[in-house]
Formats: sequence, C-alpha cells, structure tokens
Amino acid sequence: MTDDPPPNPALLPAGLRDLLPPEAETEAAAVELLMDAFALHGYQRVKPPLLEFEDSLLAGSGAAVAEQTFRLMDATTSRMMGVRADMTPQVARIATTRLAHAPRPLRLSYAGQCLRVQPTGLDPDRQVAQAGIELIGHDSPEADAEIVHVGAEALLAVGLTRLSFDLTMPPFVQCLLDEAGLPPESRGRLARALDRKDAAAVTQHGGPLAAILTTLLLAAGPADRALAALRAAALPPAARALADRLAATAAAIHAHAPALKLTVDPIEFRGFRYHTGVCMTVYAPGRHEELGRGGRYICGEAEPATGLTLYPDAVLRAAPGRAARLRCYVPVGADGVPARAAGYATVAALTPTADDSAEARRLHCSHVLIGGDIVALQPE
Repeated sequence: MTDDPPPNPALLPAGLRDLLPPEAETEAAAVELLMDAFALHGYQRVKPPLLEFEDSLLAGSGAAVAEQTFRLMDATTSRMMGVRADMTPQVARIATTRLAHAPRPLRLSYAGQCLRVQPTGLDPDRQVAQAGIELIGHDSPEADAEIVHVGAEALLAVGLTRLSFDLTMPPFVQCLLDEAGLPPESRGRLARALDRKDAAAVTQHGGPLAAILTTLLLAAGPADRALAALRAAALPPAARALADRLAATAAAIHAHAPALKLTVDPIEFRGFRYHTGVCMTVYAPGRHEELGRGGRYICGEAEPATGLTLYPDAVLRAAPGRAARLRCYVPVGADGVPARAAGYATVAALTPTADDSAEARRLHCSHVLIGGDIVALQPE
C-alpha cells in the first residue's frame, strides 16, 4: 500500500486561476481607465458586497442568473446567501432601496468580480471581472444611445479604436410569435431554428411568419440594411412599435457618433431573461469574443433602466498590449523619489550589495539608480 502524493498547492478548482505580475497590475489599471471614463459622464461608483442573502440577490432581475449562483448558509443567521453571478441586479437593488429618493435619471457605475457555477460561452473562467454602468429612471432612445456612447469612450480609453456594437430587440420575436398564435410545438421548433439561424428550418416551421422571419434573418448585418428590412416588413402594431424603437435608438447613436460601427440582428432574442427592450453586444472587429453586453430592463417593480457591462479580461485580450511599468533598483542610501516621480517603480535594496547592477537584474529591474542618475541596464 502506497500513500497518495499530497495535492499540488497551486492546483485550483476548474475555471479559477491566479493572475500574476504584470497581468494583475495591467488589469487593475485597465479597470480604473474604464471607471474614469464612466465618471467623466456623471456615473457615480457604487460597491455592492460579494455576498447577499439569497432572497434579495435573486429577486427581480436577479432571478435570471439563479442557476449560475453559488449558495451557502450564513453561520450567523442560518439564512441562505448567494455569491453574485452578475452585478446588475445588485445595482438595481441599491437604486430601489438605498437610493430610492435620489434624483432621476440615476447614473451608477460599478466594478468587481463575479462567480458563476458554470463558464459561459467560449470563456472557461468561472470567476469573471465586470465593469459597467446603469442609467435608471428614463426610457428613451437617447438613454439607450448614451449607454453605447459612454461604453465606446471607455473602451477607447484602453486603446480600442475599432469597435462594433450589435443591436438587438429580444422582445421582438416573442411579440411576433405571440401575435401569430402558433401552437406550442411549432413555436418551440421555430424558436430553435431562429436560435440556430437556420433559414431552411425557419421556412419549414414558420407558418404565416415564415416569409417575414426569413427575410429578417437574412437581413442581419449592417444597421442600414437590417433597419430597411424592418421598415419594409408588414408588422402587427406591437411588433412595429418595437422595430421603430430599435430604429430610433440606432439613429440617436449615429447622431452623436456617426463613425461608430453598428450592426442589427432583428431576430436575435438570446440574452438575460430580464432584458425588455433594445440590447447591445460589443465586439472588436476580427474577434468573436464579447467585450461586453447590456440592454434595457425593469429596475425594481416598474422603473425603466438600461445598462452595459464590460468584461475587462476580454477587453484586455482585444486591446493593444501595454508595456509593463519600468522598474528601477535603488541601492542602500539612495533616494528613489526622483525615479518614482519619473514614472518608474522603485525596488529598494534592504542591504548593501557588491554589484548593484547584478542585483538589479536579479530582481527584474530594467534600470538602476547610480549617483542620483537613472541608468538603463545593458542586456546581458
């Protein structure tokens, strides 16, 4: 009989990882750039707790992420708690309780880590960084457009100059299906076909909606083309109102940012179940990974709101690489203040060394302070 070797102390649960230097500093700096951009547009930062009681965390829009929420019991109260899987429901709770009497529209921003039971999409991580904004108490195309403008400016601050915002209206397809009166089995097959973007199956299962849904399916792409197809479609009144709102939002975005690339997918209906109107997903051209997503929802019982959540990990993978901060070795007795004032990270010697340059290299410094001068180390 042999004893099993002890587990590797560096081994972490699936979907969790350590972030090491310099990546951890790079991520923190990127998040602050995003938050600074939000603040410049009047979005005030809030900081919800990582854990909440389950009944408040999963109330309202939080119900949409219930299956992704880790749960545990509070040893103090014996009540069940949840670890947040998404920060938007927490901000909604703050808006409707602690800030219920604050002037509207209420503009809030946030940043933090979320934990999910299962990874989503192509990203294997279960711990996900978020940085976002919520505009609460105003329902208009201009409010939807502001969320897009501010998100684009924040991403520009981290070096992303080419972006694409994909606009959708998740209630639109559901509205058409409701008004068509399709039987449940046909409705289910049609929804699956639309989700797969399968034009042949949409034609097969669409019944009276087959022609219009196929046309709109094939029209997805540049905003002008997709919106023209929506304008030309014969839609019932409720669906027409949703299509017009989508077009008005696109017009409001282009009025302030005519160069921003917009695409529209009229029949896309995926997303968080709490979305009730215009939604947006952010991409960098040439990449399939989402940089962020958001949209319109109901805050609390009936207050209109919209927001956008950016994913800093994905943003950094798409952004231009940022050089790590240069490190300067400061020998015993030297003053590191000028080096820090010049933007260097200083690494102070704790004991005298025989060769300051060699010690600087050992500690991964690119420069050394010699006689008050910052001297670059030559490659070995």
